[in-house]
Amino acid sequence: MTFNTANIVSGLVVFVILVAIMFLCSRHISMKPGKGQNFLEWLIDFTNGILKGSLPNNEVNAFGLYAFVLFAFLFVSNTLGLFIQVSMHGVTLVRSPTSDPIVTLTFSLTTMMIAQFAGVRKLGYKRHFENYLHPFKIWIVMNVFEQFTDFLTLGLRIFGVVFSGEMLLKVIYTDLAAKGGAWLIAAVPLEVIWQGFSVFLGAIQAFVFVTLSTVYIAKGLGEE
Repeated sequence: MTFNTANIVSGLVVFVILVAIMFLCSRHISMKPGKGQNFLEWLIDFTNGILKGSLPNNEVNAFGLYAFVLFAFLFVSNTLGLFIQVSMHGVTLVRSPTSDPIVTLTFSLTTMMIAQFAGVRKLGYKRHFENYLHPFKIWIVMNVFEQFTDFLTLGLRIFGVVFSGEMLLKVIYTDLAAKGGAWLIAAVPLEVIWQGFSVFLGAIQAFVFVTLSTVYIAKGLGEE
């Protein structure tokens, strides 16, 4: 069995960053919230708003924590490699965790498993799996294939965006900045502009991932 060092180290870095942010924003909870508390409350309201777009109100609380943690972790994971990339002796240690399809497909698989579990919990095994036989029994093949394609597209979409963003940054640095002189002057603003745009894309992809996760969970609950 082999382990991807970059995934493990990068994941731990994201975890530490998020714990530090949550601790700093929540250590002074009061009825008159400060900037940190306001930020956390806004983020919770934002992710709950995503859930309310697809789920009934009585189900929102059950998945609120998952949506909140998922969005926060994905956003930091999507943008980490834009600002911090560490390699040692030719081995990458720190980059965006979501630039590896194994990581994004793991998140995707987690969502699909939660959707199945939620469906079984609400409908029972028989009623839940009977949904795969609608509208016709032979349709089970299409319904199972749809689950598989949902799993793939959910994970590979975010991987493609993050991976291409990091690759373009490397191209700007190695092909332009490394030449020095006027090329270096041109590379700096290009890199800053692309970093800013990639942060925006990272936020959009985290939003899309959570939104689609909510849709798939709603389908599992029979709310489509």
